[in-house]
Amino acid sequence: MKLRTVRAIARKEYLHLLRDFRSLYLAFAVPLLLILLFGYALSLDVDHIPTVVVDHDHTPQSRDLVRQLDASPYFQVDRLVTETRSLSNLLDCNQAALGIVIPPGWSADLHADRMSSLQILIDGSDPNYAGLTRSYMLAFVSQYNRRQLAGYLNRQGIEPLHVPVEGRLRVWFNEDLESRNFIVPGIIAIIIMIVGAILTSLVIAREYENGTMETLRSLPISGLELFTGKAIPYFIICLIDVLIAVLIGQLLFNVVIKASFWLLLLASGLYILVALALGLLISMKTKSQLVANQMAIIITYLPSLLLSDFVFPVTNMPPILQMLTRLVPATYFIDILNGLYLRNLGLAVLWPSYLVLAVMGGVLILLNLRAMRREGL
Repeated sequence: MKLRTVRAIARKEYLHLLRDFRSLYLAFAVPLLLILLFGYALSLDVDHIPTVVVDHDHTPQSRDLVRQLDASPYFQVDRLVTETRSLSNLLDCNQAALGIVIPPGWSADLHADRMSSLQILIDGSDPNYAGLTRSYMLAFVSQYNRRQLAGYLNRQGIEPLHVPVEGRLRVWFNEDLESRNFIVPGIIAIIIMIVGAILTSLVIAREYENGTMETLRSLPISGLELFTGKAIPYFIICLIDVLIAVLIGQLLFNVVIKASFWLLLLASGLYILVALALGLLISMKTKSQLVANQMAIIITYLPSLLLSDFVFPVTNMPPILQMLTRLVPATYFIDILNGLYLRNLGLAVLWPSYLVLAVMGGVLILLNLRAMRREGL
């Protein structure tokens, strides 16, 4: 492989990038927009659940219950209505996700040591949101019961009872359970796939459409030289996007990498190589910029978003889809990012994912060289 030839091809591709405003927009503006959108807008956390309360009891104790509910970071009592029908209308109109009905005589039953019931209505149109709301509400009721029991025993002069089993819960790696700590690193995988595969999917197809492929065939250029020269400018762009994403994640979202930064660069380099090789292979096979662009989105971006364990857990998928996720490069890159960002792992644990990415990159490069050989390069 002649470095002079590779440099000439890379320079040609670099000049084309500078003259193509759309490619520059896709290379830098779209990643920046995705980081901000995913970081600020996409959150799997549930808090400030819009809550509406019907208080038929009208006692200091019922008002104290509402006050404690509103003081919780998970609930926000937006309205106090007088009729159950009004509560139903608010749930129907999606203006509340949780409704609580305090029946008449509720506090009297409490003071008389009788079972006292609360009616809790949850909007189940979003099962995940409803499940979390249900868990938070059950935890709130359990905590309220403990406080009531402790107050009763204190008034009776009885020592509080100790529960026989105490579960001491401790969360590792993401102590605050903030989805942002998981989402921001995962954006890097999506950005690289967008910039790498979709941009390079136009490179060879553009040569065919502009009629310059015949000129390339007539030049003393090997397939490996053409692949390397075409890939270098996009490799640099993807690496810059990675650095921008890491910097923004740290400055705006306070998501800091715990493990080695150089391991992140190594993983990014392998993943970028896979994305570029896949994009160039699509471009070589389709020979049409429009078709190549659409295929790149379908083959790379959508699986990276849906089948990579980024948004939807792979363990919840059917067995066939779980097998398909093994073919998605983003699955391994996100596994590495989680290990580096959250678990503070090193190469001794993450090497299988590094190896798979390296093998994927090598296989795709061989497929590219084979396709180029068939095209006379």
